[in-house]
Amino acid sequence: MSTRLTLRHALTAIGAVTALSAALISASPAATAAAPAAPAPTVAAPDIPVANVKAHLTQLQSIATANSGNRAHGRPGYKASLDYVKGKLDAAGYTTTIQQFTSSGATGYNLIADWPGGDANHVVMSGAHLDSVTAGPGINDNGSGTAGTLEVALAVSRAGLQPTKHLRFGWFGAEELGMIGSKYYVNNLPAADRSKIDAYLNFDMIGSPNPGYFVYDDNAPLETVFKDFFASKGIPTEIETEGDGRSDHAPFKSAGVPVGGLFSGADYIKTAAQAQKWGGTSGQAFDACYHRSCDTSANLNDSALDNNSDAIAYAVWNLSTGTTTPPTGTVFENTTDVAIPDAGAAVTSSVTVSGIAGNAPSALQVGVNIVHTYRGDLVIDLVAPDGSTYRLKNSSGSDSADNVVTTYTANASSEVANGVWKLKVQDVARADTGYINSWKLTF
Repeated sequence: MSTRLTLRHALTAIGAVTALSAALISASPAATAAAPAAPAPTVAAPDIPVANVKAHLTQLQSIATANSGNRAHGRPGYKASLDYVKGKLDAAGYTTTIQQFTSSGATGYNLIADWPGGDANHVVMSGAHLDSVTAGPGINDNGSGTAGTLEVALAVSRAGLQPTKHLRFGWFGAEELGMIGSKYYVNNLPAADRSKIDAYLNFDMIGSPNPGYFVYDDNAPLETVFKDFFASKGIPTEIETEGDGRSDHAPFKSAGVPVGGLFSGADYIKTAAQAQKWGGTSGQAFDACYHRSCDTSANLNDSALDNNSDAIAYAVWNLSTGTTTPPTGTVFENTTDVAIPDAGAAVTSSVTVSGIAGNAPSALQVGVNIVHTYRGDLVIDLVAPDGSTYRLKNSSGSDSADNVVTTYTANASSEVANGVWKLKVQDVARADTGYINSWKLTF
């Protein structure tokens, strides 16, 4: 995670740019809201063994220990870290490219890895920064994101994945100096290549020792992919605000690329509500060793590292193995969390539909993602702009599972499409809690 630029949030390329861009097809200048909704995966994502991720972190720790205790830009430990990651990817069948730049009088390096196949006009890219600060080895920041992303890339190779979209992975240098490496990468891509990136997913700190589960909200469809994964595991999430704009997704976003990502927390303090939600210790930082010498291989939470690595795999498989054709219909979505009171009054979440001629369809798709510890308590209705209600789900004492993650259909053909639609949810029994995670209408 980059150092703070305010009180609150404390080039020379190898080869010609034209040759580099041919090897590095990339990112969309279209508005992030235009990114297509994630297609359903055609192949199930694998479970990522956390032991494998930790083995990479052990190697990064050894590299730092052998090189003055860090893996910072311009230091021997950084280049050794890059060589380690590159060696793993080369052996797994990736086409790797080292991109060289200069910052603060020192040579820096980006590592880009392309998996063979997939539509080169539709690229799904995942990345992490590889450098540490000079103060320590940077095993959580950002060995964790480096190792999780690397192990997912290796899982692609083990599975012999044949994605519909082209898969690319990147490890960037000098992030701790202000996202220098990722800015250089993005700025040296021709606009035509940037426009080919459907998504850039960033993973900066995913194993914090007192962790939270934070999801980037820069792009609603990409946010939903991650929230769907965590909802399926019964893990609540929050929107990432602590490091917003302070990591390598920022240059991609500025260039118009749809971005998403995960974060487990840095030096902000975990609240009592967050400790109740996620465990851990309230009143302490998510990572008390942030940017310090104690950010070692002992500075990790295995569960967070495991869950977030699995989430990376889920997103990579989900986004890359579906059709490259945008889904039919126009999607209107609300991803703001709304708490559902236990045995309390109904709550609503709204979406405003516009630009749709005539009435709603006879099979209006209502995608619902609700995190709840006993879904049998829930009554769910769709409320049309004129106040008419359509029952989607009744309460049921026999429906004892967690969460509601499904798509309902409603015959709303008598309703004018444009206007404010609401999802209304009520918990009608005691003892269980939850929240509306997200919902959407597809016209």
